[in-house]
Amino acid sequence: MNNQSFDDKMDEDVPITLGQPLSDFLLQLEDYTPTIPDAVTAYYLRSSGFEPKDPRLLRLISIAAQKFISDIANDALQHCKTRTSNSGASHGSNSKAAKGIKDKKYCLTMEDLTPALAEFGIVIKKPHYYV
Repeated sequence: MNNQSFDDKMDEDVPITLGQPLSDFLLQLEDYTPTIPDAVTAYYLRSSGFEPKDPRLLRLISIAAQKFISDIANDALQHCKTRTSNSGASHGSNSKAAKGIKDKKYCLTMEDLTPALAEFGIVIKKPHYYV
């Protein structure tokens, strides 16, 4: 049996640059300006009881929030496109109608946002409107 320990074998297989991509990424965060401002992220973190001391951590959380919002918006857009293409197909399609759908501008509605948020576990209900 070999006298070399398991940890020594692991050290031989691990590349030296294991932490290098992470440190490079953290350096890039210092120069990156996320869509969600640092002040907004810091406000919501403080209101939840977390005090970020490292600005890179604050930016990392801002990027994660930006990705989350982007995913929800993209899913809602897909729902909108599916809904409008289904309603367009029921009215019959000709070349003029097909071109109009291609150039159509989309509007974010609760009808599209509700199923997109439900995919992420967020349940929203349309409020009752009183006349």
